[in-house]
This record gives sequence, C-alpha cells and structure tokens, in this order.
Amino acid sequence: MPDEKETIIKLEGLTKKYGFREAESFALNNFDLTVKRGEFIMIMGPSGCGKTTLLNVIGLLDTATSGTYFLNGEPVNRIKSRKKARVRSKKIGFIFQNFNLIPDLPIIENVALPLVYSGFHKTRRLLRASETLERFNLKDKEYYMPYQLSGGQQQRAAIARAIVSKPEIILADEPTGNLDSHSSHIVMEELKRIHSEGNTIIMVTHNPNLTSYATRVINMLDGGIDTDIKTVEDSDLPEPVVVRNRRKKTSKKQKPALPNLRRSKKKKLKKRGKR
Repeated sequence: MPDEKETIIKLEGLTKKYGFREAESFALNNFDLTVKRGEFIMIMGPSGCGKTTLLNVIGLLDTATSGTYFLNGEPVNRIKSRKKARVRSKKIGFIFQNFNLIPDLPIIENVALPLVYSGFHKTRRLLRASETLERFNLKDKEYYMPYQLSGGQQQRAAIARAIVSKPEIILADEPTGNLDSHSSHIVMEELKRIHSEGNTIIMVTHNPNLTSYATRVINMLDGGIDTDIKTVEDSDLPEPVVVRNRRKKTSKKQKPALPNLRRSKKKKLKKRGKR
C-alpha cells in the first residue's frame, strides 16, 4: 500500500506562453509546485494570473510550453495522448463554474458520462451514477433534466459526476462562482466531506471566505506563486478510504453438486433392481 502522504503532483519550471516576440505573454512563468496526497489547496489571485491555465495543465487539458509535470512520479510529457485521455478519465475529476451539464441528457446520464471513457457497461454506469446521486440527496432527481434543477442542485450533480469514477484528484474551477451564499455553503460542505475521505482537491476561487476549508492557500501573481501558506501539517492530512472487495470463496463441500446427482441416480437404479 502506497504512502498516503506521498507526492501526487510535482511541477518543475513549468512555463506556458502565448504569442510571439513583442506579443509574447506568460500564463505560467517558471512555476514550481509540489502537492501531497490528501491536500485541499485553494488557489487565489487576480484575473489573468494563470490560475485556470494551471488547472488545465494539471488536468491534462492543456500542455506547458516547457518544464516538467510529474503525476504519481511519472513524467506526463512522456505519456502518449491516448493514454493521457485514459489517465484523465480515471484519476482526475473536474468541477466547473458553469456546471457543464449536457442539457438534453437526464442528470443520471450526465453523472454516468465519465464512466463511458472508463469502459463501464451501461447498466453498471447507471447503477454507479444512481449510488453517487443518492450520496448527494439527488436520487429523486436522477431523471430530471438539468434545467429542472436549481443552481445548487446542478453543481451538486456536477460534483457527483466529478467523483463517480473515484478519481485521486479533484480539480474545481470557481465551483461556487455562480451560486448564492446558501448553495455555496452546501457545495463547500460536500467538498469538505469528499476531502475527508482522502481525496486531493485543488480549487480556484476569488472568495477569501472559503479558505477556511483549505489545508493550504496559494496566492498567484503574474504566472507564479506570490504566497504559499499551509494551515495543516502533512502528517494531519486525511488518509484515503480503502474499499476492498472481498469475494466469497466457495467451499469444497459446495462444489460437488454433480456427483450428488449421480449418487441419487445410482440409488434409484438399485431400488429398481431390487424390485
């Protein structure tokens, strides 16, 4: 079993630039970051400082111009694009500000969508999605369309979609940005619960009131880290919940069903012979 406090993400000298010569600009500039398993990191900073670009690179939705990104000790730049898609679907869950639910699919199918890329059969996908929605008190809404849900309910459905494949890392880009204070509180409590189970969460926000949920707060400026404050020691981070599927072993006495049938047939033949 791996060490729960091991490094799950490591960025070394990451640079992402746009434009050329006079028009050149940097979204990330020689960016270094180490993320331990089980951290809840909140990233803050002014618009245009590189927060969303950072999430996109970590989530394998974008690639850096230069530098190295290690995911579970493996350099991402050596992973082929097809394998990146598999890694993204299994290890990383995304939560967006605008929910990004498909409008013409019922909630249960929206939540089950990441499992399509993981190769789950349809029945198994819907069962897993239904179980996840029940966790967020949305089971009675699973066949509603997205427009029939409130903003808070849509975001909870989006969180359910992010965790349905049981990823190691949750990336959240302003998940409370379009919600009122009550809905924001509910969403943050759900994220807190997910984090308490050992998931690693990296969240971008403009709301300083939400930093109380974090174990670490990073302020970005001009594509780099301005301040980096840990509020919880690595040794106190939550440990991943390990669920082991135990198969029932059939005893040797239960297996020989056929021989018993043969014996019963032999007894019947003996009785006929006596008659």
